[in-house]
Amino acid sequence: EVRLVETGGGLVQPGGSLRLSCAASGLQLSSTHMKWVRQAPGKEREWLATILSTGDTDYGDSAKGRFTISRDNLARSVYLEMNNLKTDDTAVYYCATVMPTFWGQGTQVTVSS
Repeated sequence: EVRLVETGGGLVQPGGSLRLSCAASGLQLSSTHMKWVRQAPGKEREWLATILSTGDTDYGDSAKGRFTISRDNLARSVYLEMNNLKTDDTAVYYCATVMPTFWGQGTQVTVSS
């Protein structure tokens, strides 16, 4: 079975940084496109970033310029480096595969003073 486990969330002050990790199993990660999606309280899920199996990346407006998605296929992991975090970044962050979409359990990120 596909298993995605996100870690690295927590409480951070505005302007701070976090690095989220997604450990993947049950799939050939090197051949799988991956993405990060978040869901803030009271809002629908918002796509943040995608990294293709080729390593090419794309970012949503909220992530562009601040977040970086990367992958380490040998480590069977996908990462999201988040910088200059803002209060509005508070959300549950999910790692997922692309077409079809399999989700991890999510990791909570709280940006607050």
